Amino acid sequence: MKRSNIEEAKRWFDHATDEFKDACDLKDRGRFYLALFHFQQSSEKALKAYLYKITSSEEAYFTHSIYELIEILGASDPDFKRIESASKLDKYYIPTRYPNGLPGGVPSRFFNDPKEAEEAMQLAKMVIELVGEKLGFEV
Repeated sequence: MKRSNIEEAKRWFDHATDEFKDACDLKDRGRFYLALFHFQQSSEKALKAYLYKITSSEEAYFTHSIYELIEILGASDPDFKRIESASKLDKYYIPTRYPNGLPGGVPSRFFNDPKEAEEAMQLAKMVIELVGEKLGFEV
């Protein structure tokens, strides 16, 4: 059974907000490498939620890049230009998970800066709040 665009957007947005909350818990527990990855993921899923609402093209869903998703959405909605700084979250997609994505380091030990995690949290929050506002979903 095919869902409507708004139903699919709601599923993706709900997951994005749940993942954001989990990332906040990880940050508070000092598990920064995992928190950073999940802040990136929550932002990606929120942006994809909005894509599900406005398009039926599946092409844009194959990227994991916050930068690319914001570029796609910003082309038709200038409000997304306000969150361009969230593109910084892209740097947490691979190196926070794989030792070979971080030459010479171990992600769980390398990503240990609470300020970096706080900044990532604020960037992800900005994305989720904008998408929630655009979709009319409570954050």
